[in-house]
Amino acid sequence: MPRTLRLAGGSIVVGLLVLGLKYAAYLVTGSVALYSDALESVVNVATAITTFLAVRLSAVPPDAKHPYGHSKVEYLSAVFVGVLIVIAALSILREAYFAYLDPKPLDAPVEGLAVNGVATLFNGGWCFALFHFGQRWRSPALVADGTHLFTDVLTSVGVLVGVALVALTGWLVLDPTIAALVALNILWAGWRVVRKSIGGLMDEAPPEEVLARIKEVISKEAVGALEAHDLRTRHAGRVTFIQFHLVVPGHISVAESHEICDRIEAALKDDIPNAAVTIHVEPEYKAKHPAAGVPVLDPALSNQPRSVRKSPVNS
Repeated sequence: MPRTLRLAGGSIVVGLLVLGLKYAAYLVTGSVALYSDALESVVNVATAITTFLAVRLSAVPPDAKHPYGHSKVEYLSAVFVGVLIVIAALSILREAYFAYLDPKPLDAPVEGLAVNGVATLFNGGWCFALFHFGQRWRSPALVADGTHLFTDVLTSVGVLVGVALVALTGWLVLDPTIAALVALNILWAGWRVVRKSIGGLMDEAPPEEVLARIKEVISKEAVGALEAHDLRTRHAGRVTFIQFHLVVPGHISVAESHEICDRIEAALKDDIPNAAVTIHVEPEYKAKHPAAGVPVLDPALSNQPRSVRKSPVNS
């Protein structure tokens, strides 16, 4: 079983354990804030199951119908996670509203706080693991699941503070007020997850620093070529797609051209994990910025007339 799949499966186990602990804390205290916290844990379990399925499907090799693989399914999963976060926040706001209208005293707040605190510690540790390994293995689904768990940790901390203040002061209205404030923070987190996932589905280019590294590697390794142009990049889950045109001198053989391409591709894959590289070799007369070493031109420059074309990005 792949490592990302094992981590996603672990989220289901942790989610079920935390859900049981938080619901037990609600039963002990009768606190609407703890009840709302338990409601969000139901979403955590659904999110963990969705993430598990997404990571499993994204690992399926390319086939005839999906020649570029299945990595984008992780973005769909991340969008769904964002929607679930929003639903959880709205559910908490609803419970907080009714509790504000009819506040009730808490039963056994110390015991409830202790049980919820243990659940929060479990969530915090697992959240750190998802963030760390999700970024290391470049898995949007694991990072989104970690983001969701982080909002749950924030919720739990806010709930613990609210229940503790209610127990100490007797101000029952603090219980739903704290829950409502944390719910608003969860809404913001849900929007960020959805926004990032939509960017992936829309084939956003990698960050500027990654794009600069790609250009640097091409310029450095394309010894023997004349120019690289029409560079296009995009992210799809853990995969970074890189494609460009490479202009070579007319006198070199196909084998020599292929050797240059192999060298560039190997260097890109070594520098950019999970890179999928496509290089289109062109003859010398296709150069768009002749006599400039091996520049890497942006796509926007490629469509300009040669007389008004600007200087290359890298040289």
